[in-house]
Amino acid sequence: MKFTALLAVSAVPLLAVPAFAQDRDPSQDFNGPYISVGGGASLQGSDRGETLIFDTNRDGTYGDTVNTAGGTDAFSPGFCNGAATGTANISCRNDKDGAEFFGRFGYDKRMGNFVLGAVVEGGRSVARDSVSGFSTTPASYTMSREADYQANARLRAGYTPGGALFYVTGGGAYARLDNKFATSNTVNSFADNGKTNAWGYTVGGGAEVMVTNNIGLGLEYLYTDVKDKDYVVNVGAGTAPATNPFLLNGGGTDIRRSDPNFRTHSVRGTLSYRF
Repeated sequence: MKFTALLAVSAVPLLAVPAFAQDRDPSQDFNGPYISVGGGASLQGSDRGETLIFDTNRDGTYGDTVNTAGGTDAFSPGFCNGAATGTANISCRNDKDGAEFFGRFGYDKRMGNFVLGAVVEGGRSVARDSVSGFSTTPASYTMSREADYQANARLRAGYTPGGALFYVTGGGAYARLDNKFATSNTVNSFADNGKTNAWGYTVGGGAEVMVTNNIGLGLEYLYTDVKDKDYVVNVGAGTAPATNPFLLNGGGTDIRRSDPNFRTHSVRGTLSYRF
C-alpha cells in the first residue's frame, strides 16, 4: 500500500505538465548534457531467513555453532529480520524505510526517436536494514546498517515520441555503509570495524517530460543491490568466565550477517536542467 501511494503522489507532476509544453519544439529534447536533483523514498524488502553467523575459532570460516558448556546451541531461541525489542525472540522492529535525496550529471545522445545516455549520481538514503539473534542467557544481539552516502554510474536507453522520454537504466553502484552493533550482553567485550564499503549494481526505469526548453520533470524507479562481507563483530572475554559460550573454542568468536547484500527499492521524482 505505501509503495502504491508513493507512486501515485510522485506521478502528479508528470500528469500536470502537458499544458506547459505545447509551444515547444520536441525534436530538440533529450540531447546533450544536463544536471538533476531529486528525492523520494527508499523501501526495504523483507530479508526473510537472515541470521547471524559465527566463527568460534576465528579461522575465517563462518557457520560454526556457538555451544554452551553443556553442548547445547546457545542461540537456539533463533533470529529475526529486524531490530530486537527485548531479550526474547518474540518480536522485532521492521527494517526502516526512509527518505532519500540525490544529485546527478548526465549526457544524452538523441538518434531520431531513440536516446542513449550516461548518468553519474550521488546521494543519501536513511533506510536501515537490521537482523537480530537471541541467546539462551537470555540476551539479544542486533546488527544494523544504513548508507552514509551512495553513488552509481549507469547507462540508460529510451524512446521519445516527442516531449517525453521513457527509458530503462542500469549500471554499477557503491555505498559507504554505516554499521552498528547493539547487545544486552554486559559480560563479554565487543569490538567492530564500523563503516565499510559495499559494491554492486542498480537497475530500473523511468519517464521524463520537458516543461520548457530547459526544464524537465521525471519519475524513476531503481532497484539497488550492494554487497559487504567486511563488517565483523569480535567478541572477547570481558568479565566472562572461560565457560562462556563465546570463549569455549579458543578465547573468542567473530560474528557476521548471513546475508551480505543491502537491497533497496527507490521511487523518486527528478527535476532536471538541460544546457
